[in-house]
Amino acid sequence: MKSIGEALRSMLPAFEPLGSESLAVDSALDRHLAEDVPARVDAPPFDNSAMDGYAVRTGQTTEGTKSKVVGESRAGGGTPAPLAEDAVMRIFTGAVMPEGADAVVIQEDVDRDGEQIWFRKGASPRANIRFRGSDSKAGETLLGQGLRVGPGEIGLLVSQGIATVDVFRQPSVAIMTTGDELRELGEALDEGTIYNSNAHALAAQVRAAGCRPVVFPIVGDSEHELRGSLARALRHDVVLTSGGVSVGEHDHVRDAFESSGVKADFWKVAVKPGKPLSFGVGPGGRPVVGLPGNPISSMVTFEAFVRPCLRKMLGDPRPFRPPQSVRLTHPHRHSPRRPELARGKLTHGPDGWELTLHRLQGSGSLPSMVDVDALVLLPAGEAEFEPGRRLQAILLRDETGHIHPPFEA
Repeated sequence: MKSIGEALRSMLPAFEPLGSESLAVDSALDRHLAEDVPARVDAPPFDNSAMDGYAVRTGQTTEGTKSKVVGESRAGGGTPAPLAEDAVMRIFTGAVMPEGADAVVIQEDVDRDGEQIWFRKGASPRANIRFRGSDSKAGETLLGQGLRVGPGEIGLLVSQGIATVDVFRQPSVAIMTTGDELRELGEALDEGTIYNSNAHALAAQVRAAGCRPVVFPIVGDSEHELRGSLARALRHDVVLTSGGVSVGEHDHVRDAFESSGVKADFWKVAVKPGKPLSFGVGPGGRPVVGLPGNPISSMVTFEAFVRPCLRKMLGDPRPFRPPQSVRLTHPHRHSPRRPELARGKLTHGPDGWELTLHRLQGSGSLPSMVDVDALVLLPAGEAEFEPGRRLQAILLRDETGHIHPPFEA
């Protein structure tokens, strides 16, 4: 039986990026760049004013000096005439600097009467000018390979006239759920049957991880049926199965893996929930993960093991959610035989994050994944945890809200 770390170290090498595809910039949000993107032009493309004010020669701007305003330069107004001797030019933010000017005096630092101004204080050379190429120069790396494309990156790309980018390809993830007891939404439930929540929950998790889920029809507890479905699933980039990975008489996933050419690496992980987690590599190097059938076990092991692997496949250089130190708000007992990934709700206290564990922690209790913020690791070998105990957790949400605004004047 592998530890959590051993299982992840076995899985990660199989989840390599799949090559690239070219996308329109506006369609590349949250994808990762497959190659460096060079700047096409200098940015800014010309010397321009950072403020509304007056373009000046600094040698003529001592305090109390009077100057004449000659002409103006406005954004989008083209190249202005050169700055006349013993004169200043009205200039607006983003406008081209006139030849001969070496600074901009902001309008709050002058007094004006008609076409005459008086300087309240002298100007420093290069003040309030954004110089050509000061942000980036043509040919330099603008954005690096692996970088996630966010709104800022999209704005920068468009500012360079770049309409398409190469990003790592989005994997297709086949989802197979097994079990004679499963029914699809809309079907009537007979005694002993349940709706196939795993398929829908896993598809949502795959989408949230940035990949494309392909949900297969329910597979009954038949090795023949399972082999046929698995053969079709292996046409996709990744295969996830749910259920049938234990050792019962009706659990056929292991035999189906072997007969389909899936070379198993492990069949159990020392974790609760999720001990019957399996992993292997199928034909063509396709990763195949056998998730447990219990809904919470399936979702928790996806978050802990599958999600970081999929993020790596997407080209994310930091595929793991960052760990968070949390303080337990109440006493808790658990079985010390295996590490446990418990579900909880976070609040922000005076000493950082505080965690309240959900009252339900069973592997079949779906409410324990509702409105939870984090998975917290309860180490093996300890049965009792007192209030105030520091534990390591990972956030399940990219943003966890607060009552008060984060920035206050």
